[in-house]
Amino acid sequence: MNNLVWFRNDLRVTDNHSLKKACDNDGEVIGVYCFDPIFYQNSNFGLDIDLDLPFGKTGKFRAQFIIEAIEDLRKQLKDHGIPLLVYYDSPANVIPDIIKEHHITNIFLQKEWTRDEVEQEKRLGTALDKLEIKPKGHRIYDQFLFHPEDVPYSNFQKIPTVFTQFRKKCEKESRVRSLVDIRNYKQEPPEVALTTIPTLQDLGLESFEKDHRSAFPWKGGATAAWDRIDHYFWDTGKLQYYKKTRNGLIGIDYSSKLSAWLAIGCISAREIYWEVQRFEKEVKKNQDTYWLVFELIWRDFFKYVSLKNGNDIFKLGGILHKEYEWKTSERELIKWINGETHERFVNANMMELAATGWMSNRGRQNVASYWSMHKEQDWRIGAAYFEHILIDYDVHSNYGNWMYNSGVGNDPRNRTFNIQLQASRYDSDGKYQRIWLQEELF
Repeated sequence: MNNLVWFRNDLRVTDNHSLKKACDNDGEVIGVYCFDPIFYQNSNFGLDIDLDLPFGKTGKFRAQFIIEAIEDLRKQLKDHGIPLLVYYDSPANVIPDIIKEHHITNIFLQKEWTRDEVEQEKRLGTALDKLEIKPKGHRIYDQFLFHPEDVPYSNFQKIPTVFTQFRKKCEKESRVRSLVDIRNYKQEPPEVALTTIPTLQDLGLESFEKDHRSAFPWKGGATAAWDRIDHYFWDTGKLQYYKKTRNGLIGIDYSSKLSAWLAIGCISAREIYWEVQRFEKEVKKNQDTYWLVFELIWRDFFKYVSLKNGNDIFKLGGILHKEYEWKTSERELIKWINGETHERFVNANMMELAATGWMSNRGRQNVASYWSMHKEQDWRIGAAYFEHILIDYDVHSNYGNWMYNSGVGNDPRNRTFNIQLQASRYDSDGKYQRIWLQEELF
């Protein structure tokens, strides 16, 4: 018996249930990660629109972050004698050969349920059906704060539409599970053919230098994620001011910035939760420390929203099935992407995003509201651009937040942002706008 762990959005060794179950099983453990070309090509994102989108599914910023995360994961697995095979190819093309060559009897993977990931699994399933002996698959929910078996709802259709109801009930009736690890696991490294991790150029993307103004200058990988926690929690104590500063726009410490590592699973929501608990015991417990957990529950909520609603999260009417008169203007799209609208605050945020792959939460809400509520443009085009450009893209939070801000999701108030008022409140001295709108002298 040999075991294969198929890594996707769970790029960590600690608190990884698929890896833990594979290591607890008889036989050797091998890891595999595929840079699937489908995620690195131009795409219309499944949209039924008469407009060719000028960007692909995964842009250079997130791709580089994933490359770094895979390099880090490979090093950490090596400490346990577990090789990580990496390919720029479809899982359906490479995993059947790994199964035959290494006599794999069990495949362990994180359970995914959104459109592209399900299609990827179906293609692999079709390829595996051709094998004489098909391995057993083990899919494990592993990206939640509150595990699906622990939330106080008998089925996903009972998940409420309003976040506050979900949060209060989960806080009262659910618990966060303890962490698992493989620290005592060590095997003799099995003989495998060496594979190389692709570069940005291999993926068809251009290399880049990080912008010195970036509010997110970090690398991918669990090592960098824990370095960030050490800095934000323990070295500076900034966690105890999180709620007060989280609407900031400038610098590395106005918010935790953990979302990018969370999005591809370099760290788990549970790990962050238990680290917050430790901070509250050893340093300080207040509304600010709680608020980071509050945001983790928001993240969970959008995952349950997608579990409940399936592909409706990608449809024009959203989960509310609302019919609005949406527009699709290529001219408006280019102006929005390039930061050439009539709103300086929107422009500054869009220019930061284009230059760094990062934007503050406050900025995201404003540029989304501008696109879908002010300009009445198809919200899914905005969501697709975010999918392309954001370092911290997560399918559930991205499409959940875009629906929320566009009147077709979980916001009971259906609000539209007054962008000039927002700019005066959150950038009262105009410093943020000057950073991104002034021509640099050098």
